[in-house]
Amino acid sequence: MVAAYIEEETKCSLSGEEIMYLAIHIRRVTTSGRIKGGRKMFGLFKKKKDKAHVLGAPAKGKAVSLKEVSDPTFSEGILGDGVAVIPSEGKIYAPADGTIGMVFDTLHAISLTTDFGAEVLIHVGLDTVQLKGEGFEGHVKAGDTVKKGDLLLTVDLEKVKAAGYDIITPVLICNTADYAAVTAQADKEVNAGDDVLTVEEK
Repeated sequence: MVAAYIEEETKCSLSGEEIMYLAIHIRRVTTSGRIKGGRKMFGLFKKKKDKAHVLGAPAKGKAVSLKEVSDPTFSEGILGDGVAVIPSEGKIYAPADGTIGMVFDTLHAISLTTDFGAEVLIHVGLDTVQLKGEGFEGHVKAGDTVKKGDLLLTVDLEKVKAAGYDIITPVLICNTADYAAVTAQADKEVNAGDDVLTVEEK
């Protein structure tokens, strides 16, 4: 196991969150080569891309800047640029059309690749991996094709808050470097599906 190897070599213990981030980046590295190769081979046959793409809010609530997230992994853009939503309802929806990449066993985070190639991570709450799935219900699995607005997860927000966890939900573009800009439309109340992120092609 990669995590065990890293722990042995560095003499450091990895947290559940760190293992999750490691899994995301391993998936990015192992899939990006196949995607890029496919783009190179079939690029001549693909229609011209839109210059900019808009992602919707995954939940009803308040959209805020990532800088308001207390975990520096998110606020400093370590995993990519994006936006955060403080949900007022416990239903998490697909922010765009795409394919589900990973649904973590603890159901606190889910990734999807949009039809235009953005690798999106939705992380419900902070350090909620510690809940081990309590209060979370998944409605999709890896490999599922989804449309914007499809229900991905149901979360008992009151249970999460009662357990002492922040419910703020970062939405990240993990392959930010592949784009010219990722711009958040924050500091506003949103319904699920309302515009919160613009991703501009290079």
